[in-house]
Amino acid sequence: MRGVIMHGPRDVRVEHRQDPTIVDPTDAVIRLAATCICGSDLWPYRGADPVDHATMGHEYVGVVEEVGAEVRTVKPGDFVVGSFVISDGTCEICRAGYPSSCVHRTFVDGAIGTQAEKARIPFADGTLVATPGQPDPDLIPHLLAASDVLGTGWFAAVAAQAGPGKTVAVVGDGAVGLMGVLAAKQLGAERIIAMSRHKDRQDLARHFGATDIVEERGDAGVARIKELTDGLGAHSVIEAVGTQESMVQAISSARPGGNVGFVGVTHDVELPGQLLFFSQVQVLGGPAPVRRFLPELIDLVWRRQIDPGKVFDLTLPLEQAADGYKAMDERRATKVLLTL
Repeated sequence: MRGVIMHGPRDVRVEHRQDPTIVDPTDAVIRLAATCICGSDLWPYRGADPVDHATMGHEYVGVVEEVGAEVRTVKPGDFVVGSFVISDGTCEICRAGYPSSCVHRTFVDGAIGTQAEKARIPFADGTLVATPGQPDPDLIPHLLAASDVLGTGWFAAVAAQAGPGKTVAVVGDGAVGLMGVLAAKQLGAERIIAMSRHKDRQDLARHFGATDIVEERGDAGVARIKELTDGLGAHSVIEAVGTQESMVQAISSARPGGNVGFVGVTHDVELPGQLLFFSQVQVLGGPAPVRRFLPELIDLVWRRQIDPGKVFDLTLPLEQAADGYKAMDERRATKVLLTL
């Protein structure tokens, strides 16, 4: 089969990879219908994370081709959406709602790599969810978004306790931040402030439910959030970047007693103790437990209640994956869908 290999920073190639097969009785092998490039893939692409011949990709939808003897919830022919983290679905951590920290956790990116034609998914029952039937082609991008970016934005909004009567501020206008806007809207937030300097992303944020746009960053961005909230700050803040500036901005934008949901993969973030102490905010985040939300998100997409696939603004065939990485790196694309 063909799959994306990142040999090193800015060195992305599509090469032959061995076809996956069933190894353990809890495995499933799927033929991918679509995959995509994640903003987190840009960290190794830019050299911020070490990379050496890594199998890339962790967002995926497709059709089950084969299952192991112990798989019970999916079968050959099912169209499935999978989480970007492998989980068994039965351990105490999974049952508590955090399958992305399962005792058998494996990150799909690197270990499996789903920017490819096929993939072996361990612990299929705990990782994959079948759709009600074969989706119409136009639904596939929306279902693909549920595999990570939508589920991650959703977790950020839940962690930030977005809901009725709440003002939500979203730090970061990438795909995850935009999905955080969508999630906050679906959870009933009264006011959603998207922080963005880019017209196309501002427009999409408004489509997903943003009521206000703030272009300022850092201290100026915090001051603007305070100005819009009678000097108090937002009830809920979503942090979707992962830098020192974005984390400080997120915590500083929340009111005392507020909540911050952080899902940007952190890089060199060190939070000042006094900021945490005097802010009096609750902070929850990390790798999103996407599998926990998949049944609900698939249902919303299937009933056409949400359209998260609009976050894909460039579609390329798998063979042109390197062009997709370059487009996202240069901010010519928010998120790239790869067809197979």
